[in-house]
Amino acid sequence: MNSKLENIVIAEDRNVYDVLELIDKNAKGVVFVVDKDNKICGVITDGDIRRGLLNNITINDKLTTVMNRSFVAVQENTSFDEVMERIGYKYKSIPIVNSEGEIVDYYSLDLDCNIPISKPLFIGNELKYVTECIATNWISSKGKFVNMFESKFAEYIGSEYAAATSNGTTALHLALEALGIKAGDEVIVPALTFIATANAVTYTGAKPVFADSEMDTWNIDPKSIEAKITDKTKAIIPVHIYGQPAKMDEIMEIAKRNNLYVVEDAAEAHGAEYKGKKVGGIGHIGVFSFYGNKIITSGEGGMLVTNDAEIFRKSKILRDHGMNPEKKYWHDYIGFNYRMTNLQAAVGCAQLENIDYFLKKKQDIVETYKQCLSGVQKITPPPENSWSINVSWLYSVVFKGKSGAKSIRDRIIERLEEGNIECRPFFYPIHKLPPYFSEEILETAEYLSANGINMPSYIDIETDNVKKVCNKLKELLDEC
Repeated sequence: MNSKLENIVIAEDRNVYDVLELIDKNAKGVVFVVDKDNKICGVITDGDIRRGLLNNITINDKLTTVMNRSFVAVQENTSFDEVMERIGYKYKSIPIVNSEGEIVDYYSLDLDCNIPISKPLFIGNELKYVTECIATNWISSKGKFVNMFESKFAEYIGSEYAAATSNGTTALHLALEALGIKAGDEVIVPALTFIATANAVTYTGAKPVFADSEMDTWNIDPKSIEAKITDKTKAIIPVHIYGQPAKMDEIMEIAKRNNLYVVEDAAEAHGAEYKGKKVGGIGHIGVFSFYGNKIITSGEGGMLVTNDAEIFRKSKILRDHGMNPEKKYWHDYIGFNYRMTNLQAAVGCAQLENIDYFLKKKQDIVETYKQCLSGVQKITPPPENSWSINVSWLYSVVFKGKSGAKSIRDRIIERLEEGNIECRPFFYPIHKLPPYFSEEILETAEYLSANGINMPSYIDIETDNVKKVCNKLKELLDEC
């Protein structure tokens, strides 16, 4: 059998449990069933199994109890354009058969032409919940899914309260406004992060002050934080970069000693843990993003979580134009339109239902990368610390040393992209970007930025494609 088919083809005499195991391995949400003559006789999706379980089948029942015998297949000489027409929007993967009806290959919409760095995975109730929104006309910021998403997400993080927002950046801004951060204040942020962290500070009129990173976490260095504190400092925003938790005990102790707020930017770290606690629920406020490339997504969207009732109350008011919740159209503050829609929240609820599965798949991806890149001397792997769980939003490595006018990292990214493997460099240090440019040297942040690369890490990436990326990377490193 074609090795590509090993984790997607199953014999018809197997049971539902065997199908579930195979779907878990292939991360495609589908298997193709063959008879004793190796001819395709049916297709089973994860949706077929869910519906079967609701109709009282068991995992020990024969797979034929959930098999769909009305399936679409194409002949091996079918043109690519014809296949795409057959797939349309309904089928993610489609079997290819020979003249005898034997499966010889399959087409997949997501991986035939490219290995992207990230993409969302919808395998749950997303369509069902969104359809309910449309059917009931609850599509804007009112509706049951907004409240449900807030409640379920707060419970998942271990926080008392949660307020859904239009995106992660507005959640950051809302957090700072709720804390009363204003012009003349300073907020310490890591230099190595996405620019939104600094921009949210600037929106309040305050000044972002940039701290260096540390090598053992790639996150903000507590020693650098201490060196940056002045009498104008009001808050610290640690960012759990690429899914690796920052050293929150040290940061919280510094904040307590200096009477500062801590706003955790956990935009990239859904489910990451620091000493057994979910990140985002440790500081005074935690902030998350649900952009399309995040571990769970609502397309756009964000969330503010906190254990402080007053911060939560003010956040909810500021999120909705500063309007008094007890007096319609009476505005106590100059607020913002930072609300999440019920449509977004519906997708978020469905995604949250599968977050444990997504995180398990992320860990599987990490293990494959570790095995394939074990012993490669020219790279530094991502941080691993006994006190934290890194959820590896993106699997990232740092190249050692430079060569020629371009770094090894930059040349390798170019070559990987030529082979349709999408990779990305680490963020530029914010203090070297035009809006915040400074001559200051933050050595570790600048080193990591110049030499770091993010690898394809989407949840349903096939193991063979991770190996393909690693083999190509090792080949290029040998040339450097």
